[in-house]
Amino acid sequence: MSRVVHLHIGAPKTGTTYLQDRLLLNSSTLARHGVTIPSRRGGRSDMFHFRAALDLLDQDWGGAPGHATGAWDAMMRKVRRADGNVVISHEILAGAKPEKVAKAMNDLAGDEVHIVYSARDLGRQLPAAWQESIKQGRKWPFKRFLTKVERGQTWFFNAMDLPTVLSRWGTKLPPERVHVVTVPHDRGPNGDELWLRFCRAFGIDPAWAPLDSERDNRSLGIAETSLLRKLNRRLELGVWRDPAYDALIRELLAQQVLVSRKAVPVRLPPDRYDFAEQQADLWIDWIKGSGVDVIGDVEDLRPRRPAEGEAWKDPDRVRAKLELGAALDALTVMTQEAANRASAESVSGRLLDTARRLRDR
Repeated sequence: MSRVVHLHIGAPKTGTTYLQDRLLLNSSTLARHGVTIPSRRGGRSDMFHFRAALDLLDQDWGGAPGHATGAWDAMMRKVRRADGNVVISHEILAGAKPEKVAKAMNDLAGDEVHIVYSARDLGRQLPAAWQESIKQGRKWPFKRFLTKVERGQTWFFNAMDLPTVLSRWGTKLPPERVHVVTVPHDRGPNGDELWLRFCRAFGIDPAWAPLDSERDNRSLGIAETSLLRKLNRRLELGVWRDPAYDALIRELLAQQVLVSRKAVPVRLPPDRYDFAEQQADLWIDWIKGSGVDVIGDVEDLRPRRPAEGEAWKDPDRVRAKLELGAALDALTVMTQEAANRASAESVSGRLLDTARRLRDR
C-alpha cells in the first residue's frame, strides 16, 4: 500500500488545538481505518508532534533543555513504519525557514506528501494571536503587536501570511497537493464545520472519529489579557519561561481560570480593518492564481467589520475595576494551588519522618 503523508502546518489560532486533541482521542479507531497519527507509546500525540516540530526548527522552548532533541527523527521512523494515510500536525511548522522546509520534504521523499494549511481572516486571527503571545510571556501592548505585524516584523506574520507560507512549503508540489482549509465564520448547524473540513483535507470519514474534543483554546477578554501582560512584566520571566512557571501561568491561570470568566472580548481596532481587508484580497488573488485546493470558502478569509456604532474597547487601556475582578479570581486560584502544594509537601514530609523513625528503631 502506498503511503500518503498529510502535513498540517497551521497557521496559528486556526483550530489546531481542537484538531490535535480530536485526532489523539480517536487515534485507535482511525488506525483501524488505515490512518496513522504518530505518537510515542504511552504519551500524548500532540506533545510528540510539538517536540518533532521544535526539533525540525532547531528550537528548544516549552520544556527542559534538550527535551526535543531527536524528536523529528523519531517521527520519521514512525512514518516509515506506517502504511496508508499518515497525519502530522503542528501550527509552529507554518513559520519554518526555507532550509527547514527543504529538510522536511527531503525526509519525506518517496511518500505522497500533501500540505494542509488552515487559514483564518485577520479580523479574528490577530486578536487571538496577540492573546497567545501574552500567554507565552510577551509584554507588548496590542497596538505595538499590530504595528509589528503590519510591518512584517513578527514570527506571527511569517506564519499567518498565506502566500509566503505556501510558496515555501508548496514549492516542489503540484497545486492539487496543497490544501487550504478556511476557518468558517459560522460553525455550521452542528458546530463542527471546521472539523468536517479538516476531515476532507486528510481523507478521513468523520464516522471514524466519533469522540469529540473539549479543548478549543478559548480566547481571553481584555481585562484578563491585560492582567497577564502586567504579570509577565512584573515577574520579568521573558518569553518561553521555565516549565514550572508556564504550568502555573499559562496552563492553570490563563487556560483554565481566566478563560472561564464572563469577559469583554478582544477585537481588532476599527482603523486596522483596512489592512486586514487588503491582506484578504492578496490572499484570495494568490489562491485563485495558484490553483491550490480550497476546502471551504475563500470568502471566509475576509474579515467582518463590526456593526456601525458598535463601541470598541481598547485592551491596552482597561478600567481598573474590570482588571481587579480578574486579579481577585487569579489570586484565589493561585492561593488554593499554593495551599494544595503545601499540604502535599506536608504529607510527604510526615511520611518521610515516619520512615526515618521506623528505620532508626
